[in-house]
Amino acid sequence: MQRLIRCPLLKWSRVGTAKYSSVSAPQTSPQILYTGIFINNEWHKSIDGAIFPSVNPTNKQVIAEIQKGSKADVDSAVAAAREAFRLGSPWRQMDASWRGHLLHKLADLMERDRVYLASLETLDNGKPYFMSYNVDVPMAINNLRYYAGWADKIHGKVIPIDGNYFVYTRHEPVGVCAQIIPWNFPILMTAWKFGPALATGNTIVLKPAEQTSLTALYIAQLTKEAGFPAGVVNVVPGFGDAGAALVQHYDVDKVAFTGSTEIGKKIQQGSGLSNLKRTTLELGGKSPNIILSDADIKNAVESSHFGLFFNMGQCCCAGSRTFIEDKLYDEFVERSVERAKKRVVGNPFDLTTEHGPQIDEKQFNKILSMIESGKKEGASLVAGGDRFEGLSGYFIQPTIFADVQDDMKIARDEIFGPVQQLLRFKSLDEVIERANNTEYGLAAAIFSKDIDKINYIIQGLRAGTVWVNTYNVLSAQAPFGGYKMSGHGRENGEYGLQAYTEIKSVITRIPNKNS
Repeated sequence: MQRLIRCPLLKWSRVGTAKYSSVSAPQTSPQILYTGIFINNEWHKSIDGAIFPSVNPTNKQVIAEIQKGSKADVDSAVAAAREAFRLGSPWRQMDASWRGHLLHKLADLMERDRVYLASLETLDNGKPYFMSYNVDVPMAINNLRYYAGWADKIHGKVIPIDGNYFVYTRHEPVGVCAQIIPWNFPILMTAWKFGPALATGNTIVLKPAEQTSLTALYIAQLTKEAGFPAGVVNVVPGFGDAGAALVQHYDVDKVAFTGSTEIGKKIQQGSGLSNLKRTTLELGGKSPNIILSDADIKNAVESSHFGLFFNMGQCCCAGSRTFIEDKLYDEFVERSVERAKKRVVGNPFDLTTEHGPQIDEKQFNKILSMIESGKKEGASLVAGGDRFEGLSGYFIQPTIFADVQDDMKIARDEIFGPVQQLLRFKSLDEVIERANNTEYGLAAAIFSKDIDKINYIIQGLRAGTVWVNTYNVLSAQAPFGGYKMSGHGRENGEYGLQAYTEIKSVITRIPNKNS
């Protein structure tokens, strides 16, 4: 029986369906059970014997050595997935409703192991445990249950056409799906990829990020325990060479990638080298967060703080360009600085901690260099601005720049860290134009009490998601994805199924009485 303890920060959580007033105590040293390559429901060592370390970003210590997949391992995993997709295989013969049952079973097992999964995520990723436990894991479970419900409800149409013909469409699985996920939300991204792909009858080869492979590997074992046939789910940890091998593999029919725009471009190009793979790309962002002068300032400040600093700023849809109407600007800056200075940074297993480390040294150094560029280009550093002293891991102070101009590097480039930029504006048309003046288009937010102004701004923004008087509300039912260089395709909701099916028209001649 798990010990329940009060979590004072739960009222602060705004993502997904966190509704809990207590948290099960974490396993601060969870046992590492799986570090291999998962193919055909079996664990393997890498063919060439290579391994790599998984490093705890909180203290820079090695957690475990993980088998490093290469092209040879990818070939083996794709072959298993192709065989599992073969017509007549147990997976292809399975009733759609039973596919839904298996997804529900996987969700049940994740619910059973919720404390372990959340603890492992915090150990491997560094995010606060209260978020792993109350956001990442339950949102992943909800996503799997949502798509489990869709499994036997995916169907085509009967279409009347001219002549003596009966026409209907079938929605059929695409085939072998390569899925490449990032390090910022490992459990949740695994579920976002697994749910629609498995509900529609595809098979999977997933490559987790090399920084955070442990939870994806554990979930792979849970798919076996749930009863998924061998070869349906395969997980190959590794680096970019393994990802490239997947993307370019002739027997892979689709690629789904979440990560940076830089890598997304390479994946888009690589997916056409051997065959014409279907691709969905959920990429970077530089999302505008627009605060009008009539907004509830307390809510706007707290929501904007959460919209940027959530997950240590390592969020593709972070509200990293906060535009504040001129007459509210000075007060907003003052309140935002006050809130940032109260943000609790520390051990992510401590339930009072809001803010853990950045993921690794590379990201840590990149963020610090971006902070230096903000200083050099003349933005006003009003909070933070340096590493967090006294902690051995990759901790950076919650940082705020005021007086930011649109042409500054910190206002143009995705930082992916705890650096909030505050910009001033005077008119609606001005802020719409400036908000859209970016290569990205993932998300945006508006804070106001004036519904006419809100609707005017909404229709002008080029972004896949627009939040109104809130931020970072994500749900399995609502589609998520971007405009422009933030990618293409949508994840979640009914829209998320479209990327995993092919549409087949069946046209049958109906003889007339004289034929």
